[in-house]
Amino acid sequence: MIPAKNIARSLLKTSFIALLFCAVSVARAEVKLNNLFSDGMVLQQGVAVPVWGTAKDGEKVTVNFQGQTVTTTAKNGRWLVRLKPLKHGGPFTMNVAGENQLTVTNVLVGEVWVASGQSNMSFVLSRASTGPAAIAAANDPQLRLFTVPHEAADEPKTEVAATWKECTSETASNFSAVAYFFGRDLRQARKVPIGLIDASVGGTPAESWLSRKALDADPELKEVLERYAAAIKKFESDPTAKPASAPEKSSASAAKPASGRKSASPPADPRRSAKRPSGLYNAMIAPLQPYAIAGAIWYQGEANAGRAKQYQKLFPALIQDWRQAWDTKDLPFLFVQIAPYGLSKPEIREAQLLVWQKVPHTAMAIITDHGEEKNIHPVEKEPVGHRLALAARAIAYHEKLEYSGPVYKSMKVKGNEAILSFTHADGGLAAHDGGLKGFTIAGADGNFIDATAKIKKDKVIISSPSITKPVAVRYGWSPFVNVNLFNKEGLPATTFRTDIK
Repeated sequence: MIPAKNIARSLLKTSFIALLFCAVSVARAEVKLNNLFSDGMVLQQGVAVPVWGTAKDGEKVTVNFQGQTVTTTAKNGRWLVRLKPLKHGGPFTMNVAGENQLTVTNVLVGEVWVASGQSNMSFVLSRASTGPAAIAAANDPQLRLFTVPHEAADEPKTEVAATWKECTSETASNFSAVAYFFGRDLRQARKVPIGLIDASVGGTPAESWLSRKALDADPELKEVLERYAAAIKKFESDPTAKPASAPEKSSASAAKPASGRKSASPPADPRRSAKRPSGLYNAMIAPLQPYAIAGAIWYQGEANAGRAKQYQKLFPALIQDWRQAWDTKDLPFLFVQIAPYGLSKPEIREAQLLVWQKVPHTAMAIITDHGEEKNIHPVEKEPVGHRLALAARAIAYHEKLEYSGPVYKSMKVKGNEAILSFTHADGGLAAHDGGLKGFTIAGADGNFIDATAKIKKDKVIISSPSITKPVAVRYGWSPFVNVNLFNKEGLPATTFRTDIK
């Protein structure tokens, strides 16, 4: 047996070595950059650009870039400097110095966009209908890609484990198809470097992408948090629920009862779900702030389709939340109206339309012509990215071009005809593939029946021999739609109803 005195002496020695090691580690704490600032990064042109990282308290940190030298002192282990507005170009080199030296190479300055949402945004280029051809032509050193790892957290994080990559056939293949096509088209139109940050996760509702502060602050969003609290309570009271601390069983035999029949899976802990309120915001959006960006593109809504009315409040709250986080009240926020699909009601598309009409500095890419009745993930992603790029050019860069298909404006009744007016139809309207279809009309009884529709310049005339006095008109008002109203620029009309409630 080892004497107690020797054990005590050994423990004391071990503790001393550990303390000495910690002291040396602190003394050697190095200046570090946040992972967003890696070789190959793209910095936003034309605005003050924050650069930040960690260092020991009191350490002076100097950043040199594009002829600028900015110095600060680390406090609470962190430091941040702001570069004056930069001019596009590159590649450049950034030097960071404290008690150690850092060099970031192959840096470009141009336009940086965040791409977020659920599965149709995370849908990779290799799966898109035009993916193979796009991948073969994807080698563009002026287009850079950054993919945020899928993760959820209960508190806001400050780092993501990723680095910038040059766009090549290899790196583009597993990148968001919509984001890639958006960035490619923007590159061609703006002639500057483009940086794309993909932060998207399939199957996730909008509330996962809002900060807890934003959810708590809005009484109308209280239901989201109440539903989450109820899910936790139900889980905790379920006798079949697996305790949060229980180890996962890896044995295949453990998954089945002795009889060989499949056992029911224990209920999932909602506190571990990526779908939990604010979880994705904390782990995938918060760490990106305050990286300077031009704007955001968003493709989401399928997971909120059953709560369309709430989405009319939830989605604007998300946009406002991000704008506050980036301290940019007019941050361009461009989103996709979800594709028509056999199991998705039209009210969610309407909710998105209403958000666009009410929230400034936003735009909606309409894709009524690219849905698939039996596939919630339509494979035609190139038109989606192209229309988002049109929206960016119009909203963010103020180019004078048409970026949207026709949008219902007003209805006037004349005799037995309903005369519809539209915005985004200055060049006139057109029907693709034959006569107009997808319109229904109702009289005072509120029963909608198929209608005859014809174009007259920038208006659509709706009628039915069964209705002498029209009261309301709907267009494409069904889960999946077969509609063909376009403007002369070749962009499709959004579904709508004149009897909006």
